Amino acid sequence: MVHEVHTAVVLAGGAGLRLRPLTDDRPKAMIMVAGKPLLEWILEALKRSGIHDIVIGVAYKKERIMEHFGDGQRFGFRIKYSDHTVEGGTGEGFRLAIERHVNDPVFLAMNGDELVDVDINEFTAFHAARGGIVTMAVGPLRSPYGVVQLRGDDVIGFQEKPILHTHYVSVGAYVMSHAIVEYLPKTGDIERLTFPQLASARKLKAYVHKGFWATLNTAKDLEDVENQLGQKR
Repeated sequence: MVHEVHTAVVLAGGAGLRLRPLTDDRPKAMIMVAGKPLLEWILEALKRSGIHDIVIGVAYKKERIMEHFGDGQRFGFRIKYSDHTVEGGTGEGFRLAIERHVNDPVFLAMNGDELVDVDINEFTAFHAARGGIVTMAVGPLRSPYGVVQLRGDDVIGFQEKPILHTHYVSVGAYVMSHAIVEYLPKTGDIERLTFPQLASARKLKAYVHKGFWATLNTAKDLEDVENQLGQKR
């Protein structure tokens, strides 16, 4: 049975240390990207997918997020907030948000520093068909470096930051079944603690996303994201 997804949990509590001084007075999710906060881009994408119930996990400089979005009404959302600590990591952030505000059997979960145009209906149907507790959207690895092509000891060509289809990375979007709460730590990151445990039990599935996605961790990432958004317009 495919459960319709009505709710998204978005973690937006990160301090964004590598983006200082841009994050001295705001969380990373509120960095301005092409004229509006990163988190606003994320919420607009969710709205286009028909999701209107949002739980935002907040921590560092949370007031900036809460003052901007409020209860979500002027943006067309019903927004609830879940406070966690920066030190508690994504495990604490997701656990508290879900325990406090999510009753849905299946819901979307996202990192608040990544943009992805995943098809929510297809993503959810994939999750339901595979029987996992979490389905992770993955994309091919983009090399941060130019690649030198060799034949023997001869350099025969170059590829500038190629996409490596033999390796995949998480693009920061997940479909989760509510049973995930049993696996979430009190503190620590789900990437290091929860996901390896689910993978060992064959309860972590991968959905290959072939569309747009972008991560914002550094000033160079910000430049790249703005360029990509400009090309998509």
